[in-house]
Amino acid sequence: MTEKIITTNRAAFHDYHILETYEAGIELTGTEVKSARDGRVNLKDAYARIEGGQAWLLNAHISPYTHGNRQNHEPTRERRLLLHKREIERLRSRIDEKGLTIIPIRFYLKNRLIKCELAVARGKKLYDKRETEARRDQERAARAAIKKRSVED
Repeated sequence: MTEKIITTNRAAFHDYHILETYEAGIELTGTEVKSARDGRVNLKDAYARIEGGQAWLLNAHISPYTHGNRQNHEPTRERRLLLHKREIERLRSRIDEKGLTIIPIRFYLKNRLIKCELAVARGKKLYDKRETEARRDQERAARAAIKKRSVED
């Protein structure tokens, strides 16, 4: 089972606490598939919504295919996510909780199929972001000190 990451939503890890993740297929047109395989996907402002018993991906930007013709796709159209009914109901019950949302974390190829990893997430407050940044800086400093010490020995 080979996986090739197309793109990740790095802003999601900065702005949200990730609570749980789901793997979803995604319904794409031909030019969207070709453009996604080229890595021309942006998930920065994307989110998912449950509507009418189906999951939809909104604001995900897949750039128009460079060699596409007049039947090229609209970059930010709504795209249907392919999940089992049980998963959709579980997601619906989770986002009914106050402050939770569904965001895409990454797009990747899995056995030649394009998949989207979704996360149920809670937004971080400003002080949470500062705390995460401070912890990251401390870890970076510790790694540098260990590396420096091992070089001196």
